[in-house]
Amino acid sequence: MSFSHKIRVGVLRGGPSPEYEVSLNTGKTILANLPDEYEPIDILISKNGAWHTGGLRKDPYRILKTIDVAVNAMHGTYGEDGTVQKMLERFNIPYTGSDSMASALGMNKIMSKNVFEKYGLKTPHHIIIEKAGDDGITKEMMKKINESLPFPIIIKPLNSGSSLGVSLAEKIGQIKSALKKSFEHSSKLIVEEYINGKEATCGVIDNFRGEDIYTLLPVEIGTTSPSFLDYDSKYKNLKSGYIVPGNFTGEEKRQIQNAAALIHGALGLRHYSRSDFILHPKRGLFVLEVNTLPELTHRSSFIKSLEAVGGNIKEFLSHLLAKTLNGR
Repeated sequence: MSFSHKIRVGVLRGGPSPEYEVSLNTGKTILANLPDEYEPIDILISKNGAWHTGGLRKDPYRILKTIDVAVNAMHGTYGEDGTVQKMLERFNIPYTGSDSMASALGMNKIMSKNVFEKYGLKTPHHIIIEKAGDDGITKEMMKKINESLPFPIIIKPLNSGSSLGVSLAEKIGQIKSALKKSFEHSSKLIVEEYINGKEATCGVIDNFRGEDIYTLLPVEIGTTSPSFLDYDSKYKNLKSGYIVPGNFTGEEKRQIQNAAALIHGALGLRHYSRSDFILHPKRGLFVLEVNTLPELTHRSSFIKSLEAVGGNIKEFLSHLLAKTLNGR
């Protein structure tokens, strides 16, 4: 007599990251849309890093022993920076998304910027600032910023996602409060030139629809903010509007898609990713950053873009899990 069971899919969501709420929603969407041949297991990781399943706190290893494959639905610190990936690798659990090394590389804005530039992609000019002094801010730091870059400038944490801790400073008087905000998320910051142009994002999927790296339609991001799309615009106030497909010329669309595919390959990313860009009317396309685990909800740009080409989240999850279980 043979016994068979559905493949048990552990959906990891939450985590000790400021993007906890976004991750809960991504995980909830995945749990609700797993294809029928899989048995979903909700694995909630609290803000203090404790693992739970079935409403009970348990040791991560005990939880992982009960699953066949993990879908990583986390974002930001811990879930997207290589930490949880190393744990899954140690326990030999197949999981979705990029491996630990590529995840750490994608999350570090300076290391990834260096890779972008090596492959001929433009990124905004920048300097690195490190916390110092009693409140983290020194006169030398302020002087360095003022002398290095023309205003307006963008100040953001070195390791962070979803535009957390990111500020626009249009004059000297706004630098200090912007630095304080960013230092709440990281002791190292990037200060870079603000590129004024059309904001775009573009997702890619490995081995999809007959292509090695399939590029989704570039999405144009509109916002009522005159500056940039911050965390609240993306996830709380919903001031932003995704235009799918974006208002790009054929050449602009090609450039964005090629750059998104190039970034995915250059960083050694796996399964799927999404890259963010600014298209300046005269200076061309600039890469802002890459998201190795983009938000996967019905309001997210990744899923909206997938739906615009006749796809849906169920099809995507089926593809993602098949690749993961086949060790690809």
